[in-house]
Amino acid sequence: MSDLVALNAGRWDRAKLTRDFSAVAARLNSRKDRYQNIGERTGVPWFAIAVIHEREAGSDNNFSANIANGEPWNRETRLVPRGRGPFRSFEDAAYDALVLCPPFAAKNKDWSSGGTLALLERYNGLGYANRGLPSPYIWSGTDQYEKGKYVSDGHFDPSVVDKQLGCAGILKAMGITFGAIEPPSPTRDSFLEFILSSLFRRK
Repeated sequence: MSDLVALNAGRWDRAKLTRDFSAVAARLNSRKDRYQNIGERTGVPWFAIAVIHEREAGSDNNFSANIANGEPWNRETRLVPRGRGPFRSFEDAAYDALVLCPPFAAKNKDWSSGGTLALLERYNGLGYANRGLPSPYIWSGTDQYEKGKYVSDGHFDPSVVDKQLGCAGILKAMGITFGAIEPPSPTRDSFLEFILSSLFRRK
């Protein structure tokens, strides 16, 4: 894991944008308050939540998709992670995804550039790292990525170019800098509140 952190930190320092990220960056920055509220419950920085939402749900302008996998949060998930929900809100679904599902983002303690990007890469899966390749989930739209994509579970196509924008480029376009970043401290009662809301939600 430390190798992936160092590799992503180096790529972050070298990366240049090769596509236009401005619209996505502006949209996510405009939603900062909503992502910060989730960050206060989970301890995950708001900008990490924002880019996960973008990659998993695309242009989900009404917050109807679960950040775990892009499915509607008001029904039980059918994709990995399977069998989660339904939830009462986007925020509850995000809490579940970040706290209770792999890779357990809320347990991450390293929110440096390399640590953040390694966590985001684990969120999508380490198939690219295992091949010695930059993950398009992180690097698409930058000069660190050219082509190659898992087009379905376990099926890698070396000629396909990921059309989505990657997390690293989005973060750069959003103006996120790493250094003295401290994650929010999760509220003490957030887990109890989530469990109680889950027990009493309507199926």
